[in-house]
Amino acid sequence: MTGTAIRPFRVEIPQAALDDLADRLRRTIWPGELPGVGGAYGMTTDRVRGLATYWLETFDWRAVEARLNAHPQFVTEIDGQRVHFLHVRSSRPDATPLVLTHGWPGSVLEYLDVIAPLTEPTDPAAPAFHLVIPSIPGFGWSGPTGEAGWNRYRTARAWAELMSRLGYERYGAVGNDGGSLISPELGRIDPEHVLGVHVTQLFSFPSGDPAEFADLSAADQAALKHLQWFYENKFSFNQVHSQQPQTLAFALADSPVGLLAWNAQLFDESLDDEFVVANVALYWFTGTAGSAIRFYWEDAHAGEQPEGPTTVPTALAMFPGDFQSIRRFAERDHANIVRWTAYEADVDGRGEVGGHYAAHEATDVLVGDIRAFFASLT
Repeated sequence: MTGTAIRPFRVEIPQAALDDLADRLRRTIWPGELPGVGGAYGMTTDRVRGLATYWLETFDWRAVEARLNAHPQFVTEIDGQRVHFLHVRSSRPDATPLVLTHGWPGSVLEYLDVIAPLTEPTDPAAPAFHLVIPSIPGFGWSGPTGEAGWNRYRTARAWAELMSRLGYERYGAVGNDGGSLISPELGRIDPEHVLGVHVTQLFSFPSGDPAEFADLSAADQAALKHLQWFYENKFSFNQVHSQQPQTLAFALADSPVGLLAWNAQLFDESLDDEFVVANVALYWFTGTAGSAIRFYWEDAHAGEQPEGPTTVPTALAMFPGDFQSIRRFAERDHANIVRWTAYEADVDGRGEVGGHYAAHEATDVLVGDIRAFFASLT
């Protein structure tokens, strides 16, 4: 493949790879564990063994392949790197193009549930969208990466090129997790084409100025406490990824259960086993466990640091249990926040609505938020 060629793609993992995985799962060497400590030391044997058993005995990768292959997929080369993407066009002539970006340890699988309602809404009055859902370079079938430097900024430039190559003059950007870092940068570097940016996190942190903490609301103070708890109890993955991803990559590339335990630490236990294992399996079969976590190193060591806030219209849909953004900090980094929605409980009173993987956990809510935001712009 040369130049700007775009060619069709299908997911077709060889049966030998599935057989090898099953053999490795059966031969897992399990670590010892202290009795009665729960999750104080990290992932528990009960949690990982349960997921591994599901992976071996119940999970059907061919069904995942079929879900992916039910949608048009393509690969192209951008800036020397193969880029894989789903491209699902609406039948509606008034549809708005969107590029949807995942993060780690998620993948393009995060967005499968939103494809139908966004492209072909049952209500003719609801906005419709053409969807471009790429795998970040280094992730899935956009990997492994072959050279250094694939951080959020380079990825954003690649997305701008991809949307231009597909012929989209005006489009929106949607993101979650790493996609919530990439999407605002896409708006920054391509503001003449990006209608707006919709994310589920705005990763803005205190600058160190004591004045930023004056008169914070109770909700913002609670968000700071949540952030501090996450930093003290769950942030080790970020440190390792940002400092020594290659050291960890040896274990992740060799052991499916090791990969399962490492990636699943960031999948809440409320998520269904199918979703968790499908995402982990995608990394395993594409051999991108190591190249994906390099994204953190590349971001931490990025030489470029844009000055000033983003200026395109920006929307936040914030879900319970996820990163809790603080508007005072976010407005320092994003000068045109026009929609800020903090969801608390679902309409049926079942408690929290969605979490970090809202496209999967709270599909209708997220779809409605995306529709409302882009309808207000167009």
